[in-house]
Amino acid sequence: MLFDGEVAWVTGSSKGIGRAIAVGLAEAGCDVAVHYNSSEDEAREVVGEIEAAGREGFAVRGDVSNSGDIKRMVAEIEEKFGRVDVLVNNAGGFVERRTFEEMEEDLWDRIMAVNLKSVYLVSQAVLPLMKRHGGGRIVNITSIAARNGGSADSIAYSTAKGGVSTLTRGMAKSFAGDNILVNAVAPGRIDTPLHDVFTPDEKREQAAQGIPLKREGTPEEVAAAVVFLASPKAGYLLGEVIEVNGGLLMD
Repeated sequence: MLFDGEVAWVTGSSKGIGRAIAVGLAEAGCDVAVHYNSSEDEAREVVGEIEAAGREGFAVRGDVSNSGDIKRMVAEIEEKFGRVDVLVNNAGGFVERRTFEEMEEDLWDRIMAVNLKSVYLVSQAVLPLMKRHGGGRIVNITSIAARNGGSADSIAYSTAKGGVSTLTRGMAKSFAGDNILVNAVAPGRIDTPLHDVFTPDEKREQAAQGIPLKREGTPEEVAAAVVFLASPKAGYLLGEVIEVNGGLLMD
């Protein structure tokens, strides 16, 4: 076990990468607050998986781009567990695919809110709990798109994720003195419900051939990097972005 009963909160953890992270943290020894906005049945299933791993799961519902919802969820988690040791800011998504020319202001704002503003709001709300208990870990989920610009019809998403990467480094410098270590994971092309909805199969297969490993990654492979960063084994890593992309983008 990497953890000894620490409490983790994973936003957007009812499916896909978030689900794998929640289960991975539970298997490593964490109790986990599972966040969802509309997928209650799936969130309950994740809680069941956490309990099957021998840990305690707890589902919270809310909009992570709404400060009122966030404060309520933090209060619920504090009442249930008394603390938050690990925060994973995973919630996000394309919302809609639009080119730059087609983009409308309202849609731009919604994409920024769910992918970037949420990281700021949720982290700010959790900080007092972490400070009260002597520190913690925050892992933000950014994207390969933060560095390569993504596709022509996901420019707002790519821009938001670029903001997440920059915010990660700023938070890391700001919180280090409180023993709160902040890092990020940047998934590449991962086999998730996000692509099931937004990316045609033919395009996915073609894109996979451009990856050195010739396949999409799995949510569990992303989760493994997150669990590592959240664990004591990553005690001297700060402001880093771990790329999990099968070699598609190399430094």
